[in-house]
Amino acid sequence: MNRYRHYYGFNRVLLLILDITLIAFAFKLSNMLRYGSFEFEYQYNIFFVLFGLVWWIVSGFTNFIVRVDSILPIDRRLGNLINVFLMHALILASCIVVFNLEQLSRLLLLYTYLSTAFLIGLSRLVLHMADRYFTDSDMAHTRYVIVGSGPAAVSLQQTLSNNDEIGTKFMGFFDDEVDPSSPHQVLGSIEDMKDYCLQHSIDEVYYAKPIIDSEQIEELTEFANDNFIYLRLVPDFSAIVKKEVNMYFYHNIPMLSVRNEPLELASNRIVKRIFDVVFSLAVILLIFPILFPIIALLIKLESKGPVFFKQLRPGKKNRLFVCYKFRTMRVNNNTELQATKNDPRITRFGAFMRKTSLDELPQFFNVLLGDMSVVGPRPNLVSQLDQYSKVISKYKTRHFVTPGITGYAQVSGYRGETKEVHLMEKRVEYDVMYMANWSLMMDMKIIFLTVWNMIKGEKNAY
Repeated sequence: MNRYRHYYGFNRVLLLILDITLIAFAFKLSNMLRYGSFEFEYQYNIFFVLFGLVWWIVSGFTNFIVRVDSILPIDRRLGNLINVFLMHALILASCIVVFNLEQLSRLLLLYTYLSTAFLIGLSRLVLHMADRYFTDSDMAHTRYVIVGSGPAAVSLQQTLSNNDEIGTKFMGFFDDEVDPSSPHQVLGSIEDMKDYCLQHSIDEVYYAKPIIDSEQIEELTEFANDNFIYLRLVPDFSAIVKKEVNMYFYHNIPMLSVRNEPLELASNRIVKRIFDVVFSLAVILLIFPILFPIIALLIKLESKGPVFFKQLRPGKKNRLFVCYKFRTMRVNNNTELQATKNDPRITRFGAFMRKTSLDELPQFFNVLLGDMSVVGPRPNLVSQLDQYSKVISKYKTRHFVTPGITGYAQVSGYRGETKEVHLMEKRVEYDVMYMANWSLMMDMKIIFLTVWNMIKGEKNAY
């Protein structure tokens, strides 16, 4: 919440200091276990600085460093911790190669990672328990009530209780019109709330009813101002909006967006485009020249026809573009027919390329041309656009953004043939989730999982 923005920054600094202190202790402990001394050699002093710097970057990008109160279940929190350390290890390994630090003891590195993971994981558990204890206790410095008892009020109370990072205490609902089916007890009418606020030193009042009674709101505003209570209006739009919305201000005019998409912001689109250009150039200049002659030769040896396969695919806002791939099938006239398991059109080497996603290597040229992104919803066939847009409500929504070489649905197990509509529905669901939760770090995670799937192979890739 915005009123606690200063707290988040302070919290981030304190937790970073705590993490670096624990990392330093882990280094000392690991050095004692490995060499029998707490004193570092010169190269390990450099390594400690590098280790801490990479930790600061990775934990900051993933927002891991500030989440001590998370409502996520323990398995998700453990998964987040593992992801942070895997990403940290990947970047650190690259730094070791770049800075020529291969002489470092592998055993010392193992001890350091194990002790760091234990200490930081333990610190997050202790801080989480302390935060919960403080929030649930009478020491909570902010007491609040909610005006309203409908679904919007109940949802607000659950959100505030689960997500507020400062100790707060919910005191009760107040409403003139009580829903008898509501499982939550209403302490009294809105008029009763005024006396209650004065008797129990209430700090905040949240108004979670439809904003139609301006006199009532004006009256509550005056009461709150006179008694040093913060009144916060949380409009109930449930009558007109049936889904999650994003609210923002254009100058002084409040506006609601019925879709939440980080890539609506021009700054995010610029960041993503810069990453796409840099990443695709690296692949084209470093990997493509090595693999292209080998792949081209094997394609030609196995079947007659061109090396590249070109096909129109629907892109952003359904605009068609020419998508490039290495040819994996024998030349045929059924290019709009989706590949199936044991498809006779697919060559043996083509099957290998599909299994390892090597056939999509030329699509990095599509990225440079701006038709595709490295990560995004996969561009389906034109025939699939016509078919599924009629039966899947959110199918066209995925075309609000530029399609990608790889995507969230693909690394989540939804790849290959879509014989049934529900399989395509799951792909669309993951595509929409990606659009609503995009971040550069999410793109990097999807790329990492894509490379990992290429190495191990995927059973649905055919």
